[in-house]
Order: sequence, then C-alpha cells, then structure tokens
Amino acid sequence: MTQITIDSAAYQAADNDHNNDHKNDSQKDQLSDPILAKIHERCLISAEQLKRYSDVAKLPADTRTAPALHIGFGQQRALKALQTALDIHASGYHVFAAGENGLGKRTVISRLLQRIAVTQPTPDDWVYVHNFTDPRTPMALHLPAGQANLLQQEVNNLWQHAKKRLNQRFRSDHYQSKIEAIKNDTHQQETQAYEALSAEGKQYDLALTFRPFDNKAVFVHPSQLPVEGLNNAFNDSTDTDTDTDTEETFNLINNNSALGKPSNNVTIKAKTTAKGKSKKVKLDSEDFDNDTNSAEPEQVDQGSHEAELNNFAQKNHMQKRLNQLTIALEQLEDEANEAIEDLHHNIARRALEPLFAPIRKLFATNTSVLEYLEAMFADMVTHVERIVNGDDEEFIAAVLATTPSRYAVNVLVSHEPDSGAPVIFEDLPTHLNLLGHVEQITQLGTVTTDVSMIRAGALHRANGGYLLLEASHLLEHPYAWQGLKRALQSRKIKLSSLEQMLTLTGSLSLSPAPIDLDVKVILLGEADLYYELLELEPEFDAVFKVRADFHDDVVRTDEHELALVAKMADIIAFAKLYPFDSSAQAALLEHLSLQAEDQDRLSLHSDLLIKLLHESNRHARLEQQSIVTVQHVNQAIADMDERSGYLRDLYWEELKNGQQLINTTGQAVGQVNALTVVSYADSEFGMPARLTAVIQPNIGAGDILDIERDVDLGGSLHAKGMLIMTSYLRALFSRHHALNFSASLAFEQSYAHIDGDSATVSEACALLSALADVPINQSYAITGSMNQLGEVQAVGGINSKIAGFFDACREQALTGQQGVVIPMANVKQLMLRDDIIAAVKAGTFHIYGVRTLSEALTLMTGLPIDTLNKKKRYRKHTLFGKVLEKLMLWDSNQSNEDDIVDESDKKKGKKKKQDKRKKKRRFTEKSKDK
Repeated sequence: MTQITIDSAAYQAADNDHNNDHKNDSQKDQLSDPILAKIHERCLISAEQLKRYSDVAKLPADTRTAPALHIGFGQQRALKALQTALDIHASGYHVFAAGENGLGKRTVISRLLQRIAVTQPTPDDWVYVHNFTDPRTPMALHLPAGQANLLQQEVNNLWQHAKKRLNQRFRSDHYQSKIEAIKNDTHQQETQAYEALSAEGKQYDLALTFRPFDNKAVFVHPSQLPVEGLNNAFNDSTDTDTDTDTEETFNLINNNSALGKPSNNVTIKAKTTAKGKSKKVKLDSEDFDNDTNSAEPEQVDQGSHEAELNNFAQKNHMQKRLNQLTIALEQLEDEANEAIEDLHHNIARRALEPLFAPIRKLFATNTSVLEYLEAMFADMVTHVERIVNGDDEEFIAAVLATTPSRYAVNVLVSHEPDSGAPVIFEDLPTHLNLLGHVEQITQLGTVTTDVSMIRAGALHRANGGYLLLEASHLLEHPYAWQGLKRALQSRKIKLSSLEQMLTLTGSLSLSPAPIDLDVKVILLGEADLYYELLELEPEFDAVFKVRADFHDDVVRTDEHELALVAKMADIIAFAKLYPFDSSAQAALLEHLSLQAEDQDRLSLHSDLLIKLLHESNRHARLEQQSIVTVQHVNQAIADMDERSGYLRDLYWEELKNGQQLINTTGQAVGQVNALTVVSYADSEFGMPARLTAVIQPNIGAGDILDIERDVDLGGSLHAKGMLIMTSYLRALFSRHHALNFSASLAFEQSYAHIDGDSATVSEACALLSALADVPINQSYAITGSMNQLGEVQAVGGINSKIAGFFDACREQALTGQQGVVIPMANVKQLMLRDDIIAAVKAGTFHIYGVRTLSEALTLMTGLPIDTLNKKKRYRKHTLFGKVLEKLMLWDSNQSNEDDIVDESDKKKGKKKKQDKRKKKRRFTEKSKDK
C-alpha cells in the first residue's frame, strides 16, 4: 500500500527546528502553526482565478459589425463525417447525427445541405396515372423537372376539348344520317327475310301470326287468324297508304334496340294495320314449340282441330325454318351493331387525333409518356359512347376535379427547373407521412379510391435530395422505422396499406407501382439513443453507417469568441432583434462559459443562446433602448434564474426558519457541511447538507454502514465512493492496528435519492473526525471525489455548490471565516457570480483547492494529518496519530475488561475447590467415628 503524505519534507524540517522530541501540547501547537499557514497559503484560491472575463476591446462594437458566420463553427468533426456520407453513393451511407438536444444540429445540417443542394442536379418529377391494362396498379411516370404540372395541365385541357368535340360530332346531321342508313338497311333485310318465310308458310296453308298476350310469332292455320290477320301486316313495302312507322331513337349507352346492343331479340316495326296501329314482331327460338299449344288458347271446333293435326308435319317444318330465321336475324343484328360501333370508333379517332397530336409532340422524347397517351387515346376511342352520354361515374369528373380520375394525372412530386436537390425535414414521421398513402372516400356506404387519391410522403418529396428526421419522433410511430428501413434497403418507395398491416383484414385498395429511390437520410438524436439502436436493431448499422458527433462546447479562444459573436449576429438578424453592444456580447460569452462549467470552454447550445438574446432584447425594448447592453443581459439571466428557483427558495425558507439544520460557525465532531446539487426538471441549484458519522467501538472490524444505500436512497455511484473511502481507510490503519470498530454515515434531513461520488471526501472527513474525536470547523463546506490513493478528484456542478454554501452563509451572516474546500482540479471550471468574487476579494469568504485528503483534513481540522516519526509511525499530535491512539485505547479497555472477568473466574474456581476439600474432610471424619 502506497502511503500518501502531505509535504513530509516540510513537516520534517519543522520537527528538526524544534527538536524532534515534543513533550507538551503547547509546543506541538506552536510547531504546527507555520505548517498550517503554509497549507492555507498553498490551497487558497485568489479572486482572479474565480472567473474568466472576456476582453471587450477585442469584440465588435455591436453585432451589426460582427464577422460572417461560418456554418461549421465548432462542429468540424461532425461536418467532416457528414461530407463523407454525402460523397459516397453506395447503399447504407446514411447519417446519424449524435448530440444533445439544443445544439442546433438541424439548423447546421440544413444550412450545409442547402448550400450543397443548390449545386446538385434537380431530380425528376413523378406522376401517377391510370393503368388501363390493370386498373388496380396505377403506373408511375417520371418526367424532367417542371414537366409534371405541364402534363397534368395538357391532359386536363385535352379532356375538356375531347368531350366537347365528341358531343358535337355525335349530335351532327352527318352522324344521324349514317345511323339511319344502317338502321334502314337492317330493317329492310329483316322485312325481306320475314316476308320470304311467310310466303313459304303459305305453301303449307300456314300463316305467320302473333299471340296477342306476348306478341310472339307462331305458325297457325289460316282459319285461326283473327279478322285483322297477317295479310295486312306484311304487305309489300311499296304500299304506304297506312304506313305510320316512326323513327327509332339511338341510345349510345343503353342501346337495347335492334341496332344498338347485341341481344337475342330483333325488334322491327310492322306496317300499319287497318285500325291504324303498328305491331312489333318478335322472333324467339325458345317460343316455337313442336306441339300445337303455342296457338292462342280458345275454343275451336272439331273440324279445325282435325285439320291442324293433318297439317302437323308441315307446321313442324316451318317451325324449324323459323328457328333458322332467328339465328340469321341475330347475326344480322350483330353485324348492324358492329357497323355502328365501327362508325363510333372512326368518328372518335378522327375527332381525337388532332387533339392528341400537340401533346404527343410536346412529350416526344419521353417514351413512357407517349405510351400512356397512346393507351389513353385507345381507351377514349373504345369508350366513346360512355363519354358522350355522361351518365357513367368513371367518365364524370369528381366535385373538386375537372377531369375524371380515369384520365387524371396525379402529380406526386414536382420541382422547379434548375432549383437543385430538395432538402426536406419531416417533423411528424409517421408511416403514412414518410412513405405516402392512398386515400379513400365513402359514398352511400361504399368505400372507393382511385389514382387521384394517391398522396406523396416525405421520401417522395426528398427523392433525389436529402431527408432530415428526428430519431426519437421516428421511433414513436408504429411501422415508421420498418417502412423507412425497407425503402432505404430496397431503394424503392412502395406504397402499402397500413390498415392491412395493423389488422388481419382491410378494404380493397390500390397497389401503385413502386418508385425508384435515391436519397440521403440524416437522423438527429442523442448519443444514448444511437447506442440503444445499435444494440436493439441488428440492421441499424447496415443502414446508417456514418455517425456524426456534435460537440457540446468549444475551446475558448479569441477566434472562437468572435465566431460565437457571429452566431449571435446571425440569430439577431433572423429574429429581427436589437443589436448587442460589446459589453452585452462579453456577458453572453461569460454565461456560455458558466454553462460549459469551464473557464476555457464555451457552450454551443443554441437554445440557451437564443433564449438569452430574446429576453435581453425584451428588457432593452421595455427601457426604450435601441441597443442591448450588459445590464439587459444580466437582468435576463436574473429573470431566468428566478423562474427556475422555486425549490431553492423553499429550501432557503426552511433554512431561515430553522427547519434545515445547517451550522456555518463553530466546531463539531463527526459532522461536515457537504456540498450537493439538486436537479429538478430544468432547474439546478447547490445547497449544503449536514453529513454525520457515528462510531461504535469494539464492535465489528472497520465496517462502515451506508445508511443511504441500505434504505435504497443511495445510487450505485454513491456506493462506489463509500467503498473506495472504506478501502482507503482500512489500508491506512490496518497495518498499524486492528480496526476494532464499526461506523455509520448519513445525510441528515435528506429524503430524496442521492447519487454520485462527490461526497467521498466529506464522508472521509466526518469519519476520521469521529474516529479521532477531533472537531471539524463548521465554517467550511467541502466537496470532492477521492480515489484509493487518497487523491482528490474533480466533481460536477462546482459553481452551483459554491453559490449554495455562500448563500447559506449570507443568510446566517458572513463572519469572514467561512469558505469552501474544493478539488484543485475544479479551479479551471470556476465561473462564479460577481457577488461571490467581491466577497472573496474583501476577505469575507474563502475558497480553497486541495489535491489530497490530507490537505482537506488539515483545512477542516486545523491539525497536521500524517507526519511520521523516526519509527515510521504517525506522531501523536497528528490526526492519524490520534486515530491510532483511539484504536489502541479501545483495545486496551477491552483487554482490561477481559482481565477483570478472568480474575473473577479464578476466585470462583478456587472457592469451589476449597468447598470440595472441606466436604471430603467431613466425610472422612464421620467414617472414623463409626
């Protein structure tokens, strides 16, 4: 075990000057005075070391004359990593920007990317259009930048002109005459075929007539004909005396007539009968039976029945001829329909061709667009009847649209020509917002969708450029990370139904064709989140191969101070604030050093700087000043401190009322004022806490009970500090004497969780004070961590801790003897308040920096600690010597107690032997008498 001593040469020299034999306490006290004075002098921190001030002369007169801002100021490492990822176009070279929130990562990266993006080629536009081959799979077309909107506009205009021109053509006299010619020709052929069949039936004494109740044709004997029979129904077409046929109307959509839509029936118009009425003739093969039941049921005489039976063979033959005629007429009807359809298509082609020619010429170099236009042209020709009639929803524009969705061009992404690559930040990275989605509408209980309802996601908008996302926001939304990862790995954006992913069922939706993806994604998050993703997501490192670390602070130099002033000027210009003069700039820089907890570093937290600038500007505006000065900055800092000081004020109230027991004067054994920091939300302040130690002699073997740990109020770091301190003390004294005690340590009036090892030195001081029965000066408070060699290490929150004890002393009145003991390693981190510095200059408050536990104990107890004599033992007047003296005293007391117990046991044993001899003698004498 290495023994740590404090300036042993100085102590030895003092011993030689005062004769090595010290016989009385007064001499020892006199010898210790120069040594203690030297320790005080060496550890005392001067007022000049308590804060680093900025040189106002080296700063601009005001922020309007500040130098230009360098985007990558203080973050060269991160920007270098980012540039590496941007230069490599291989798969997986995306970036995770790691750093604390508030550093301005997004602002820095966005500005850098925008500068780079201007020099990059502008990506293509993307549109979705109807797939006429497979309507459920819309087609994705890419066009040069700026042409997507042009295509949409041209197609919209094309539809408007096409619908208007087709309506004109199909309502023209030329079209009506063509249709009439086809109808008349077909009617004439039907009439001739019917007359020929009727004439053939007359040879067998059969007449073709129609049943009155269903108007179907049958062959009957002439005797069964009514008075107005078939003779007048099929007169020669040249007889027009009573011809009152009217022209049929052609319906382009519901064409159920003989000349419109193919059917099993052919309807024609007969000539006018004697009564002036026209009759329709229907020929249907299913209605011609081979029996005689097809005739109208009526009373017939016996002679007619016998005649009909005799003519059965002829009638059966004519019925077969009637079936053949039906087939022939159906074929004739099909030919007529084909002729009309060909007419419609020819008219549509001639009408649409001039309209499509300009748009084909406009996009002549884009093969995919030309193919789409050809498919659209063919579809409009095929469905021209439905377009003209305008009673089919597929060919009617929606309420908010000018073009039916069937012919709509859905512009997914459009860019201005020569605008460079896009830089997109998505603040709500849900699965839908990232990868896009297909909307649906409900009409009369029916859910429908179409190509016009496809919506772009952030990946679509950033395609060909850069996408920034907050990692924590991304992970908050279901399937968002999985969707992003899949898209980046496959390099394609495929729209999928989130409803089907979240549930086992879902409504039928579109499946748009995937889009090629070329994007750089930058995730923004804290370093802890990055490590969690590496651990929990196996593929994370394969997708985000580059990590860009953002620093919290930067070295404080004149150059960097000017750079931070440039950053202030940039924020001021953006927010349109008043200019800040040089004194205000210096105050801001000093506060940034305080936030960095280092005289030689400056905090880079943009959020804090922006808040200070706005609040300082407010005070200048309230005072009707046109420039912000140091007074306004200090007032803003005081306001912020007051807003976050609610809990601190409650503590000071308890201190004033005596509810919190803290002594800042006097002395006490085993009692130390430890310095702590209370953190609550965004509030942090320091305050003293009483730490006490209690010793139980002759119990245990140097065991130290950590009460905070045993009741689960102490964290692992606090327990580590306790164990280090315990092992140090055991190694310090166990070689000189057995540790025949146990001890307990506790923070009094502490009911919250305690963690950290910054109380290790104070715990050692309290414990050694209790062991040696030496009082500790309560005018001092102490903080510091310690290693197993007794060396004092730096701690955090040093400025808040000092301010907390100073405020406590001020509440109980400054005596001029009060001060704090801190690690010497923390001196460079001091950025204390001006009132504390003024008190140090006036000598009413003191700050000491120590390197070892022995120095701290010297200041706290006023005794030498660990000087050795010639026999390499601690001198009796030292603190460690007093500890060993106590250990030996307790051991001696225990030995004396044991000796007293042993003497008593001996006396009892001797008396028992004497009594036994007497009994034996009496027994012998009685035996002789007998």
